[in-house]
Amino acid sequence: MASGQSLPELLAPAGTMEKLHAALHYGADAVYLGLTDFSLRAKAKNFTADTLKEALDVVHKARKKAYITINIFPHNGDIAPIERHITALKELNPDAVIVSDIGVFDMIKTLTTDIPIHISTQANITNYRSALTWQRLGAKRLVLSRELSIDEIRQIRDAVTIELECFVHGSICISYSGRCYLSSFLANRGANKGLCTNSCRWSYQLMEEKRPGEYMPIYEDGRGAYILSPRDLCMVEHLDKLATAGVDSFKIEGRTKGVNYVSGVTKIYREAIDALATAPYKINNTWLRELEMFSNRGFTTGMCLGRHPDADYSYDETHAPADYVIAGVVKAVRGSSATVLLKGNLAVGDEVVFLSSAAHNGSFIIKGLNNAEGIPIAAARNEDIVLMEVPEGVKKNDIVRRRV
Repeated sequence: MASGQSLPELLAPAGTMEKLHAALHYGADAVYLGLTDFSLRAKAKNFTADTLKEALDVVHKARKKAYITINIFPHNGDIAPIERHITALKELNPDAVIVSDIGVFDMIKTLTTDIPIHISTQANITNYRSALTWQRLGAKRLVLSRELSIDEIRQIRDAVTIELECFVHGSICISYSGRCYLSSFLANRGANKGLCTNSCRWSYQLMEEKRPGEYMPIYEDGRGAYILSPRDLCMVEHLDKLATAGVDSFKIEGRTKGVNYVSGVTKIYREAIDALATAPYKINNTWLRELEMFSNRGFTTGMCLGRHPDADYSYDETHAPADYVIAGVVKAVRGSSATVLLKGNLAVGDEVVFLSSAAHNGSFIIKGLNNAEGIPIAAARNEDIVLMEVPEGVKKNDIVRRRV
């Protein structure tokens, strides 16, 4: 990066309060979150009006930023509730609101004058004229379309002075920037209202109309073909190119993903962004290996480096989620012992690893467990509190992962 240039922001998903805490713990500079009714991730547990205030308080106490999503494509019946929501947000002091619809944009400008507005990737900003128009209207930031190459991003950067944000990791829709109707047709669940069923992730077989019951051999493996399910975006090896192109914020997709994913992916991209401070950008060989341990469909660079590779349009089962699942969260550390709230089963003899920026990240075998009263036990299960020995450097809120 150029001397004096600040590091890009790391923006992580916060689908629940637990994921919000995880994102902040593992180094996110900002999080994005929303209410179910107005968010394109309505299937995430999301937040209520009451817990949204609590979430913003947590974020601001940590001196980080929180962006609220109002990025559905609203119909007439949605307008009045959205107006009430915007009015309530004035009292909560979010750092920005993310919108895709120009009517919602106008409502925010009319009802409040001091909440910054970010334009969602759903708005399909693919050229500098669109970018200039949104800048003239008063947008603070543009979340660029995932159809753009790095060269095109640079051209937009040269045309505008407002902030630019782009996705660097996570799921890609076959419709890319998201205006998809497949879920509506197949499941009567509107993706553009936040109710996507991920129909593109289903396994499909091809049958010719006049040959009922005769399936064409398009399968990739024994499970069938995932012809509508692209591999996941992963730009960790190319963050320097995006930073040089002028991107201000790197965004991780995944409000419906688990806390294990949010924790691990945020941790890796925190390390990668910090590495941008030293030129030339040096890639840690463990980053990709660790990212493959979390939910993924195989990785691609999408269209960032040019035309999307044909092979990357299909799910790659050889890169299925790897060997570790979340086992618990560290609630307290005293000396070499930690109190852990379990998020799954754990037993003496299990192989575990602590997801920590400070501790040694190698795995080890559990030789003993105690319950909350200090009594030795052989095994425990989800929601139990256990006491266990931990490596030096493990901290409160670190994730414990168990080898499957």
